[in-house]
Amino acid sequence: MSLVIRPARAEDVPAISEVLIASITQLCHADHHDDPQMIAEWTANKTPSGIADMLAREGFFMVVAELEGEIAAVGATTASGEIALNYVAPDARFRGISKALLAHMEADLIARGFAEGRLKATATAKAFYRAQGWSLDALPDGSTACFAMHKMLDRSA
Repeated sequence: MSLVIRPARAEDVPAISEVLIASITQLCHADHHDDPQMIAEWTANKTPSGIADMLAREGFFMVVAELEGEIAAVGATTASGEIALNYVAPDARFRGISKALLAHMEADLIARGFAEGRLKATATAKAFYRAQGWSLDALPDGSTACFAMHKMLDRSA
């Protein structure tokens, strides 16, 4: 398996959009329950123009994982030490790509001086993050289906 994780580029925008929308619609059933309205709301900013806006956002660091030259996963960290995106293409699941992408983003946060990472996990991803050493902060606040999580980052790794 040839996996390369690199910063996202403008020419990646269409493929990033496709991966995000496919991942949300096909893998996140526990979160959207196949409700067309919920899916539409969740994917509204995942269009190519929305992705271009994300790439241009100050303090938003987007990366892609390429498998055999094709974008198979998308991640992003923020200037405030949060993992903002971590989505894998449906046909690339269970190949270690999300774990590799997460490890890359954790290393990025460490390199930028963060001792702790934060994220908001979906119901679909909560068990994945817990298996990678992330801890649940609290139950959802009722306004969102996301779970606040944190992890002390290992600076010795």
